[in-house]
Amino acid sequence: MADGGAATSDGAGPTRYPGGAADSPGFLLWRLTLDWQRAITAALAPYGLTHVQFVLLACAWWLGEHGEPPNQLGLARQAGTDVKMTSQVVRKLAAKGLLERAVDPADSRARRLRLTAAGGELARRAVRAVEAVDAEFFGPDEPAATRLLTRMLHRRPDRHG
Repeated sequence: MADGGAATSDGAGPTRYPGGAADSPGFLLWRLTLDWQRAITAALAPYGLTHVQFVLLACAWWLGEHGEPPNQLGLARQAGTDVKMTSQVVRKLAAKGLLERAVDPADSRARRLRLTAAGGELARRAVRAVEAVDAEFFGPDEPAATRLLTRMLHRRPDRHG
């Protein structure tokens, strides 16, 4: 198409957005997500954590602070991650001395996770760093837009459950 792939007036074109990808909310969200992930990766580098390691460490910390230490399945559910991948990352976090895996007394097949003192301290510092990125990235001058985005994300159907 000479117009860059935008929809035709009868809607028969490849996209319904007049500006093509430049007007597609999904594509714009993709680009925004990439920018945000780059900022998060840079913020986590000094802590020696990947983004997924941070998410699982922070979720384990939060769950431990608000109840009992989670098992790997509960951690995966909280984080919205694949159970097998969660297990692999948890092993790496344990190898770094950030958390401990112990047999769950209620289910010998499951592992309860408890952050070590170093893991808890790292989680708290990394959460502050990530929250600082979020505040800068989403704009402290746009609280209404941030609240709207948060409400929209909370309405999102759970695709991991």
